Amino acid sequence: MMSRTRNQKNHGVALIIVLMVIALTTIIATQMSGTLMFQQQRNQNLESNQQAYWYAMGAEALAKSVLYQDFNESKNSTHLGQRWAIGETKFPVELGEISGEISDLQACLNLNALNNEQSPNNNNANSNPNNPNNNQSNSQSNQNNQNSQSNNQNNQNNQVNNQNNGANSRGGKTNGELAKDALKELIISLEVEGIGSFEAESMTDALVDWLDEDNSIVTAGGAEDDDYASKEFPYLAANSKLASVNELRVIEHFTPRVILALKPYVCVLPDSDIHQININTLDAENPKLLQALLGGIDESTAQDVLSDRPEDGFATLAAFSTSPALAGVKNINQLKQQFVIDSDYFQLTTKTSFNGSYFTLNSTFIVKNDELLVINRSIGAH
Repeated sequence: MMSRTRNQKNHGVALIIVLMVIALTTIIATQMSGTLMFQQQRNQNLESNQQAYWYAMGAEALAKSVLYQDFNESKNSTHLGQRWAIGETKFPVELGEISGEISDLQACLNLNALNNEQSPNNNNANSNPNNPNNNQSNSQSNQNNQNSQSNNQNNQNNQVNNQNNGANSRGGKTNGELAKDALKELIISLEVEGIGSFEAESMTDALVDWLDEDNSIVTAGGAEDDDYASKEFPYLAANSKLASVNELRVIEHFTPRVILALKPYVCVLPDSDIHQININTLDAENPKLLQALLGGIDESTAQDVLSDRPEDGFATLAAFSTSPALAGVKNINQLKQQFVIDSDYFQLTTKTSFNGSYFTLNSTFIVKNDELLVINRSIGAH
């Protein structure tokens, strides 16, 4: 009797052990299956994301082709009637979509320009490789390599061209000063609550200090290393060009509301401090930037200037500066030197999706020596 009871207990223990082994095996198998499914999903996501990336690169190649075609058709003028300016374009693809929009980076105020110490005359006469005067000068220079007498004549012609570009810059403002004035007027015109002339000037002074290479404060509203080092989470002033508009977040006096309001009107050109605004690509429905650039003129005057603009843009700067709407604008001879009629910098914002994966690519192009080059890429929304 006792032997039978002992055997039954042994059978019970063995059954429990078998059940435990089966349970452990099931748990391990489930974990392995889950891990395998996770790896498969991860690989699929990586493949989808990679495909979305290559769709974005394809959109970049297409945009480059469109810009190059427009440039070849009109080397001396960039305007909103060209193909690149049609706005956001969407292309459906299998399991996804590609969308892209090209914008002119000279239809916005380059924040890096606040540290530009060149005079406006030099800016317009020399820095734009596609300026008609420059093209003429370059052509003459090629001939001058063969004829020294022609070289002397070309130098005289260049001096005349520089004089004809506008008012003499001696005693006038530099590009940086004009850009600073424009940014101040723009901030005021945005009518952000609690922001007036004093606050706007403090912001622009702090930005100049952030950009310049020294540690000297421009004015009482400026800020340098000592100001930033005394914060709860200390850091130093960059003392170099901005890489993104988002850097305004760490510059003294700038508030989130001001930055958000500024974003449609300002930009950052990579490693460039040029101050050249293309009058032909400014938004006709939003004249605030033009108001600021022209010394804070009233909105109706700025709107009249943009309304008088031909569909294919002003053919020359003279056509712009002699617009009847500008007749009463003070210092127009100096202020007009901020403008050009063609652009060298463009940005493509591409958004792609594929099989549930999303990718955003921002590509910056420059027209240089009759070539279109990609000089910067960034991933994600600005």
